[in-house]
Amino acid sequence: MHELAITQSVLNISLEQAKTVKATRISQINLVIGEMSSIVGDCVQFYFDFFSKDTIAEGAVLSFQRVPTRMRCRNCDTVFQLSESGWTCPHCNQWVAEILSGQELYVDSIEVS
Repeated sequence: MHELAITQSVLNISLEQAKTVKATRISQINLVIGEMSSIVGDCVQFYFDFFSKDTIAEGAVLSFQRVPTRMRCRNCDTVFQLSESGWTCPHCNQWVAEILSGQELYVDSIEVS
């Protein structure tokens, strides 16, 4: 259900930015979403369609760029993608990794006219 609040924030950010450039229409909103954020794109789209009614963002396309989870082993500095085997380093088999990417959630850009 956190998609509801996130979608409202995305719309507010987009409307504020469009207002600063005196745009009359938002045609696309480009979002970057890390796979660890657990954001469901279909839910965001559903809420966006509802919240954007009667705004300059109504009908805008939401574009989702998914960022995979990448880790770095604190033991041997190996960089690896999170996999089904979990957080264990594929090189040294230690479970002491830090997250490098995959938690992102932001509006990358908006297309306006």
